[in-house]
Amino acid sequence: SSSGGPAAAAAGGPGWRLPGRVLELVFSYLELRELRSCALVCKLWHRVLHGDENSEVWRSLAARCLAEEALRTDILCNVPTYKGKVRAFHHAFSTNDCSRNVYIKKNGFTLHRNPIAQSTDGARTKIGFSEGRHAWEVWWEGPLGTVAVIGIATKRAAMQCQGYVALLGSDDQSWGWNLVDNNLLHNGEVNGSFPQCNNAPKYQIGERIRVILDMEDKTLAFERGYEFLGVAFRGLPKVCLYPAVSAVYGNTEVTLVYLGKPLDG
Repeated sequence: SSSGGPAAAAAGGPGWRLPGRVLELVFSYLELRELRSCALVCKLWHRVLHGDENSEVWRSLAARCLAEEALRTDILCNVPTYKGKVRAFHHAFSTNDCSRNVYIKKNGFTLHRNPIAQSTDGARTKIGFSEGRHAWEVWWEGPLGTVAVIGIATKRAAMQCQGYVALLGSDDQSWGWNLVDNNLLHNGEVNGSFPQCNNAPKYQIGERIRVILDMEDKTLAFERGYEFLGVAFRGLPKVCLYPAVSAVYGNTEVTLVYLGKPLDG
């Protein structure tokens, strides 16, 4: 098998009958795209790949694609499996789909905004969603400044503009929650305050906010800690929506970690 690598070698002969432990060893040398193909070969291969999300396959892949800092620190502390950590990396901020005034740190999950005057700067993730239910965490690791917005955006939403403004939510292509004043923003308008309660606590630096996108119900909701804050936006369009943030404060940092399908209850 001079072409196709280990997977082709196994599939070409009696590979589908190899013991699970041997298959696992072979699979541990493959990249994610190849693993996706392998999972379609037969039920045994699918079971070997997806039966244990902490198997050597996912441990090896995590070690290759994730920065040591991401595995060593608490960035991924709420992503319990190695398969989940790999998935989170592939759903992290895009280095090619963000303002020129920000960069993604070596850990792969944290956005750093450079100290540029009179600019608002944002970033989208690598992957968007047009179906299913999805959850991710966002937290600020530096000052919020006058505007700090988390939410979702289409591919058409701008990720940079002049001035210090609520970029996310400034048009009909994005929806945002400004953590500074607790306002919901869409289409350039304030859609009320959030959460809808008296004297809602202000966001504290380092506090993890969980964002829940439900493309079946077309809603966007938020949780703080383990408290469900409610649905912020309803009637979302059936288009591909990306987790996104926008920031204004120089040298502030924002981390986003994809969690997968949200747990009910």
